[in-house]
Amino acid sequence: MPDGSYPLTGIDVLIVGTGLAGLTAAIECARKGHSVRILERNADINTAGDMYFMGLSATRFFKHWPAMAKQYEEISLHDAWMETYKHDGERMVPALKVADRLRDAGLDPDTPPGKFQMRPLVYTMFMLQAQKLGIMIKHSTRVVGYWESEKRGRAGVVTDTGKRYEADIVIAADGVGSKSQKLVGGQVRAMRSGRAMWRAAFPASYLDSNKEVGEFFKMHNGETGEEPIVRTWLGPGTYALTLTRHDTFVWIMNHDVSGSESESWENTVSVEDVLDNMDKGVGPRPWASIFKQLVKLTPPKTIINFELLWRNPQPSWASPVGRVVQIGDAAHSFLPASGNGATQAIEDAVSLASCLQLGGDREKVPEAVRAHVRLRFVRTACAQKVGFANAELLQDTDWSKVKLDPRQAQPKLPRWVWSHDPEVYAYENYHKVLESMRNGVPLEEDDSIPPNYPPGYKYEAWSIEQIMDDMRNGRPVDLGAGDWS
Repeated sequence: MPDGSYPLTGIDVLIVGTGLAGLTAAIECARKGHSVRILERNADINTAGDMYFMGLSATRFFKHWPAMAKQYEEISLHDAWMETYKHDGERMVPALKVADRLRDAGLDPDTPPGKFQMRPLVYTMFMLQAQKLGIMIKHSTRVVGYWESEKRGRAGVVTDTGKRYEADIVIAADGVGSKSQKLVGGQVRAMRSGRAMWRAAFPASYLDSNKEVGEFFKMHNGETGEEPIVRTWLGPGTYALTLTRHDTFVWIMNHDVSGSESESWENTVSVEDVLDNMDKGVGPRPWASIFKQLVKLTPPKTIINFELLWRNPQPSWASPVGRVVQIGDAAHSFLPASGNGATQAIEDAVSLASCLQLGGDREKVPEAVRAHVRLRFVRTACAQKVGFANAELLQDTDWSKVKLDPRQAQPKLPRWVWSHDPEVYAYENYHKVLESMRNGVPLEEDDSIPPNYPPGYKYEAWSIEQIMDDMRNGRPVDLGAGDWS
């Protein structure tokens, strides 16, 4: 077992889903002394995908897992550069080292707020750790229903074959549209944003098929030789990102819906579909020719067209008895622009495993679950809102300000997000939150614990409808009171 392991609690945990939320919950629950099993609908591990941002707050728990910490550093983007273009190809911000950008923003370059990571590498790392711990993962098991029994102090699931599994607590980490919604009561209506994301990742060797593309999108010639580079492309109502690594190339583009999008990571489209639609909605200046040539050399069945659906913060993550709880996308979905989806999913898992351990035994599972939700809800709602502010920034860039200050083109990475430690926070505030709940203090009036969200902010329910109205009328997204920097 890893550093800082705990005695057995006797709590039997059943997890549904092997995404980052589910795998983190599994390994952290094992470290906290809980018994763990996982159910996964796919027949095998899924190492597909491109890249995401892993915030520092999500990786602090690696201090308990030295082997994972070492591997994480090995697969991270070191000595990376960033460069910013208009969508039509005009370079606006020359290549700068990420460390220099952090320093310019007043941050410690040796302690960045997070790192870009390749999903296949990170996912494999987490999966291997779960396997090393001997955690049972039952594949090809599609869950179609959740249940709980207050009398028995148990909860469980039913699969599409009619087989039933039960435990002291069921953690629904099965993503957007989780079947746990019917029991939890947190289902919120998805609203079409009119936007979608094309995403593609493929071997960097494909760039060699076009000399001009290969030269333009090559790695940066830095101090240590060829170094990874992220290029951002910002246009009216759109943005894109490319990443060049020695082994893998990634491109991502936000665009108007074209009719072929779906909220699925398996929904691939053709190169022709992208080329026919990428200039729609960008005004009189089309996308840069070099980007179109890049699209043309993308391998078949590689481009995913993922529809962006907007959802209000879910009013509930836990079932009435408190034996089923949602984490990650099942509890709160994020826009890609937020840079927070993976981060908050991992934070959820670390917090929940800690709260269950603090509860101490299977009888205290319901109150531990409710304390976890109280510790997490306002934070994730604020992080979701930051995603909309970032999307507005990227899709409506004020280039006159960017020329004076390149930081104006950078998405928000608030200090209150990356400076957080979900495990320490749970340990320091668990019993305070229990006391508040026992005294009937409403969430929005609970001053018993320090905020893990913007200092000075008081929670107010917000809706996508309000944000959409602001965007339609040219008003900036109203984040609310407090320090969101």
